[in-house]
Amino acid sequence: MNKSPLFLLLVTFLFTGCGAYFNQPVGVQKAVYGEHTPATTALVEMPKPKEQVVVGVYKFKDQTGQYKPTELGSTFSTAVTQGATSILIKALQDSKWFIPIERENLGNLLNERNIIRSTRQEYAAKTEPNEAVLTPLLFAGVLLEGGIISYDTNIITGGFGARYFGAGGSTQYRQDRVTVYLRLVSTSNGKILNTVYVSKTILSQSVDASLFRYVNLNRLLEVETGFTRNEPIQMAVTEAIEKAVEGLIVDGIKDKLWEVNAPQKQIDDFVAEYDKEKNEADLAQLYNRNLSENRRARFGIEASGGTAIMQGDYPNPEPMPMIRGALKFFFSPTFNLSASSNAFQVANKNKMDLGYLSLDLNLECTILPRDVFSPFVFVGTGFEFDHHRENFHTKVQGGAGLEYLVSPHVGIKLYGEFNAAFSDNVDHLEAGIRDDYYYRIGLGMTYYFPKEVKIKKK
Repeated sequence: MNKSPLFLLLVTFLFTGCGAYFNQPVGVQKAVYGEHTPATTALVEMPKPKEQVVVGVYKFKDQTGQYKPTELGSTFSTAVTQGATSILIKALQDSKWFIPIERENLGNLLNERNIIRSTRQEYAAKTEPNEAVLTPLLFAGVLLEGGIISYDTNIITGGFGARYFGAGGSTQYRQDRVTVYLRLVSTSNGKILNTVYVSKTILSQSVDASLFRYVNLNRLLEVETGFTRNEPIQMAVTEAIEKAVEGLIVDGIKDKLWEVNAPQKQIDDFVAEYDKEKNEADLAQLYNRNLSENRRARFGIEASGGTAIMQGDYPNPEPMPMIRGALKFFFSPTFNLSASSNAFQVANKNKMDLGYLSLDLNLECTILPRDVFSPFVFVGTGFEFDHHRENFHTKVQGGAGLEYLVSPHVGIKLYGEFNAAFSDNVDHLEAGIRDDYYYRIGLGMTYYFPKEVKIKKK
């Protein structure tokens, strides 16, 4: 027996996460500086202000009330970090836009300043009567409020597995989500100047593979391996807070709350990139579904190939090749008319082998027209004749499939189709009480023509 498929399946599961698998900890690791997130780089590389803003942060709290889940329920450990204030202050410093002042532990600061004053009054006045007065505290022009307002677990779960003759593997994943709100408050009048809302998903994955077989009657081989990878919650919270600070700064630039020390073109490009990202986020919805309007253009052309399987009066049908070309017209985002020409063969072992050409007209419904990945169903009618241009008969057909847009103009589709002829002579044999029918299964590509661009005349 060929064992290569077993080992191929085993290796496939391991290499889906080879980065984590081949970097397993085997010893004590030394302390390292904290990792940067993708948002950290964007925050540091932002254009700098003409003048930094003094900002106070009293408390950026965990407002979720969420405890860390376990298999037996929950523990008294919180699901997200309680040190979000420290993360926010570091993000403000990294941006170089703000001067954070100590407000979280203001009582400690005031107590220390009172100790300094009393010590100077009691001892320093006798030795140094002209000693300088204690420097006054900075006061904030704006305050930052808000917090971590939600931590949702298991918003998406799933997996896949296969096992064959004792060899197999599986993969599972889970996605959580953390959400932060950040608002900017004026200390002069208490007005809320801006509010930013940012969410970050948290991914957990596990991959395992195993082999369990009897080598001979008295020898059993058993092998297991795998790994689990969990995205750190603290890193997700950090990235969300840094992204919120970036959004707060850009919204302030747009509202002219502060000035930027950069050329106007650089500022415009920076704001335009932010607006583009925000518009895409507005369309993305919860599960990263980009629900942009008119995902597919009005006109498309399709080419596909596959197989046809006859179900007639002869036994032992054989899969035979099929090709198809079609023109599509979308009269709404959901519905389109598809006119197609299909060349295919139908055959039964040692009995019949015929070539056919069919012309079909289908009404097709795209179930998720605003998504990149969508199922579709169709129904229609047509007529067909054999390669001798004889044996004409009409038929009805219906089917379903899946389409994935690999680009704005190209879609890959997989479909299955049932064709019922109004004739019992498709296989050139009239027998029995029912008409002949056949199946077609195809894989193809659809090209959607770019939308027309109207050029304004000057």
